[in-house]
Amino acid sequence: MASSAQSGGSSGGPAVPTVQRGIVKMPWAFPAREFLRKKLIGKEVCFTIENKTPQGREYGMIYLGKDTNGENIAESLVAEGLATRREGMRANNPEQNRLSECEEQAKAAKKGMWSEGNGSHTIRDLKYTIENPRHFVDSHHQKPVNAIIEHVRDGSVVRALLLPDYYLVTVMLSGIKCPTFRREADGSETPEPFAAEAKFFTESRLLQRDVQIILESCHNQNILGTILHPNGNITELLLKEGFARCVDWSIAVYTRGAEKLRAAERFAKERRLRIWRDYVAPTANLDQKDKQFVAKVMQVLNADAIVVKLNSGDYKTIHLSSIRPPRLEGENTQDKNKKLRPLYDIPYMFEAREFLRKKLIGKKVNVTVDYIRPASPATETVPAFSERTCATVTIGGINIAEALVSKGLATVIRYRQDDDQRSSHYDELLAAEARAIKNGKGLHSKKEVPIHRVADISGDTQKAKQFLPFLQRAGRSEAVVEYVFSGSRLKLYLPKETCLITFLLAGIECPRGARNLPGLVQEGEPFSEEATLFTKELVLQREVEVEVESMDKAGNFIGWLHIDGANLSVLLVEHALSKVHFTAERSSYYKSLLSAEEAAKQKKEKVWAHYEEQPVEEVMPVLEEKERSASYKPVFVTEITDDLHFYVQDVETGTQLEKLMENMRNDIASHPPVEGSYAPRRGEFCIAKFVDGEWYRARVEKVESPAKVHVFYIDYGNREVLPSTRLGTLPPAFSTRVLPAQATEYAFAFIQVPQDDDARTDAVDSVVRDIQNTQCLLNVEHLSSGCPHVTLQFADSKGDVGLGLVKEGLVMVEVRKEKQFQKVITEYLNAQESAKSARLNLWRYGDFRADDADEFGYSR
Repeated sequence: MASSAQSGGSSGGPAVPTVQRGIVKMPWAFPAREFLRKKLIGKEVCFTIENKTPQGREYGMIYLGKDTNGENIAESLVAEGLATRREGMRANNPEQNRLSECEEQAKAAKKGMWSEGNGSHTIRDLKYTIENPRHFVDSHHQKPVNAIIEHVRDGSVVRALLLPDYYLVTVMLSGIKCPTFRREADGSETPEPFAAEAKFFTESRLLQRDVQIILESCHNQNILGTILHPNGNITELLLKEGFARCVDWSIAVYTRGAEKLRAAERFAKERRLRIWRDYVAPTANLDQKDKQFVAKVMQVLNADAIVVKLNSGDYKTIHLSSIRPPRLEGENTQDKNKKLRPLYDIPYMFEAREFLRKKLIGKKVNVTVDYIRPASPATETVPAFSERTCATVTIGGINIAEALVSKGLATVIRYRQDDDQRSSHYDELLAAEARAIKNGKGLHSKKEVPIHRVADISGDTQKAKQFLPFLQRAGRSEAVVEYVFSGSRLKLYLPKETCLITFLLAGIECPRGARNLPGLVQEGEPFSEEATLFTKELVLQREVEVEVESMDKAGNFIGWLHIDGANLSVLLVEHALSKVHFTAERSSYYKSLLSAEEAAKQKKEKVWAHYEEQPVEEVMPVLEEKERSASYKPVFVTEITDDLHFYVQDVETGTQLEKLMENMRNDIASHPPVEGSYAPRRGEFCIAKFVDGEWYRARVEKVESPAKVHVFYIDYGNREVLPSTRLGTLPPAFSTRVLPAQATEYAFAFIQVPQDDDARTDAVDSVVRDIQNTQCLLNVEHLSSGCPHVTLQFADSKGDVGLGLVKEGLVMVEVRKEKQFQKVITEYLNAQESAKSARLNLWRYGDFRADDADEFGYSR
């Protein structure tokens, strides 16, 4: 509708009250306009031209329907009292006569302007400004507001009259933008491509229609909202027809879900409709199998990049779409000579990497490629980038990039509006970032940024020497494999010690890889690359346990690495990617290594591909005859175990232990440990408060929970389960470097301990009664894989404790073939025969071993 509503003219048509800029010139102007709007908008009409003015204005009659037989709108206006017949017109034609009749009837019925009163109630109070737009929007709680669309500026911007309070506001459709009309310097307007078509699309469907608007946000005095019409949602229709594109800055407020808008836009893009006529998808050149695939994560390169292994066996680097990892802000002027280590020096980079590592390493993920970012050359401010495959990576239905952003460990990249190379879940990323900012997570936190002081002692011989004793005593230490140089050479991060070390696998000889030497390139040995790949796939960025045994002259630590309970050295040998080195002979893993090597040799694969088995010459073993040495030393028995092993202290060092314990307790009394401050870890030394209320040196053997920590008292041999509140850090002045652990474990030589629980308990009780907490004489007879086997004598009578057990029938004799032991074995066997004859204890039912050994749990 125009700003003024008139019909009739020289033909004698009616005169209608006029409206200018919403200010009522006459009462009943708005009802007249509304009558026409509701009667005609969207309807088919027929009109006749009856007169033209010199200025070009045309006057005539409008009929509802396809011909002049329909309702005459002029007559209807007059009949409702919403218009008057023009005065001074000739009244001798039928049209004027009919209008006169309608006017008289309206007057008689007191309709419209002929009703009583001055019609002031029909004057509307239009409001052109809103004092607080944000409060106005929030006050409607996103509930639909009735409105009339008064003007369409372009496809996505309209002027709307909000009812019932008559606010005339500009409404911008949330989440989209249509092509617009650019205003030139001379005041003329130049339409962008499809601007006129988009405007007509909206105009033809909404102009002067009754609609509902959901007020979603505000931008200055403009309202962001969604217009609802019974025939559809104009926002989604504009996108679907290719008349609009999604805009990031306002899509988040679209209450019906940004994914609906993205889907509608995608529909138009795929069909190249209108503004998308030249559209080319970012992944248009990729096959479907390259767009979506399942892969196994092998490495986390950075806080936004991972390396995956495809089903084909190939490796591929994937960057997470549309996110930016943590980075340093401004110049780091603290130490310009210091080499930057991004993982530890950039705030939250380590946390981001660790989040991805713990979530993804070794797991299968779903990869959806969003776009390929082409290679870019270096500039003065930006380094060169190679081509990047950017994708959305999900695991268990969780978008990893979204999770990273929601924790404040990455930020979302902002794009130009026409840049289509972005994540397919870009809106979720923006929403996640908004949550992280609101909750002050990670990069958005106001707290002090985390600092990771990590000492890199790889290759530093001096520092390595200082760490070596500590790592040797620690037993198994937890570590993360940061880098794999070759099959047997790795870089480890030790979280507890916060240091980086170079670690060499012990006990094996792994093929050397290619090396760059001055003036030449040394080729790698056969299967070196396979060994490196094997180790990478198995342990790279995994949590492992290491046992440090020694160190080489370059400051590299040598030892054993365990992954999920398996020894990596053994696994390399087992897969024919390494050979056993002679240095493994003194290790407890030697048998496992030999067994694995023997099996690998038989398969004749890889490093054993050309192996030829050597004929074995039969050699008669010659037993070396030697005399039994009897060199007894005084010891103090402190503990006896349930399997008849016992712990002793050397009497000669007893005074040193007493002095150390006295000094340690005095030190603890003056500096008592804070209860609950100590966090026990398996394998480390500590102090523990025994039931007598005194502190002793101990080693943590197992941590079930803070309330159940298994400890071993290293100077006495007994064990106990304690809460962590009764544990503390062992002061360095009283460590095992100052005085080694004083309790040494031994077993009785020449006897067999009964397997029956009751019989074994009888033997243990007898020994506890006779020798615990007493001084004895000890002689080492032979070594065993568990602990040394010894004979023990009473200090006063010089009687053999083990022989006494045999005489009482509490244990059996272990017959050994060595010649030097024959004299003592004979003495033990004679004592056993005496016990059998007297039917003592084990022998009370005779010699059970012949027929009933299995039944009673004994073996000969």
